[in-house]
Amino acid sequence: MSDSDPIKFSRHVGLKRTGSGATDGGRASQFETVSFTRTELNQILRVYGFQVAAGEWRDYAIDMMREQAVFSVFRHTSDVPLYRIEKNPKLARRQGAYSVVAASGHILKRGRDLGQVLRVLEPKPKLATI
Repeated sequence: MSDSDPIKFSRHVGLKRTGSGATDGGRASQFETVSFTRTELNQILRVYGFQVAAGEWRDYAIDMMREQAVFSVFRHTSDVPLYRIEKNPKLARRQGAYSVVAASGHILKRGRDLGQVLRVLEPKPKLATI
């Protein structure tokens, strides 16, 4: 390879279909990666913004894998994630596609509606004392 040859980058394929519905045992078509939609990210980032304003959370990471998408929340950049918000479409008909997992690995809430699942992360109202 010389200096005059162009560098060829491979394109990242977001939600490219890998098979047709008829050949994969009657299931719907499978995708290469699972990702959060814009409305799902808006809901997650709303809760994240409240916690950042309260000084509880400081960083996040988004992982898009073949079977699930994960939004991880950190108190410090070098720590393990405090919470993981996971989207797993294979569980959509069973327990629900969304779950919130604590740092210990315990599932705090699981369900089909992301708004309901995220309520476990919203700050609780505090009693005012005089």
